[in-house]
Amino acid sequence: MKARNKFLFGGVLVLGTAGYLMASSIDETATYYLTPGELASKVSENPRFVNTGVKVGARVVSGTIVRDPSGRSLTFKMTDGTKVYDVQYRGIAPDTFTDGVDVVVEGRLDANGTFQATTLLAKCASRYENAPEKYKDTPGYKQGTSATPRA
Repeated sequence: MKARNKFLFGGVLVLGTAGYLMASSIDETATYYLTPGELASKVSENPRFVNTGVKVGARVVSGTIVRDPSGRSLTFKMTDGTKVYDVQYRGIAPDTFTDGVDVVVEGRLDANGTFQATTLLAKCASRYENAPEKYKDTPGYKQGTSATPRA
C-alpha cells in the first residue's frame, strides 16, 4: 500500500469516527422537557414515573406565587393550559421570575402530585421595549443615555 493511500485511509477513518461520535451524542445532550400535560400522561401510563427526575416547561399561573419570608423558598402553580401542578422550590428565584412567565423546572413529581423543583429557570422576553409614554413624565425617568462617558 502506498503512503498516500495509507494517509487517505487514516484520514477517512478519523473523520468517520469523529462524525459518528458527534451524531451519537446529540441524543444524550439534547435538552428536552415535558409539558405538564405530557407529564400527566406519562404518570397515568406508568405510575412508577413518580419520583423520577424530569424537566418540565410551563407557564406560571398568575397570582399563585407565595414566597417564604426568608427568601429561600417559594411555591407556585404551573400549567400548559391542560394540566396544573403545584411546585415547591428551595433556592433563590431568578430576577425574571414573575407571574405569567414561562419557566423550566427540573425535579421530581412526588406521590402527592406536587412537583419538587431543584432547578428553576425563568425564560426572559426575547425583546425589550421602551417605557410607555405615561412614565416619561415621572420624576427620575431618564430618556436613553449614552453608554460612553462624555469628556
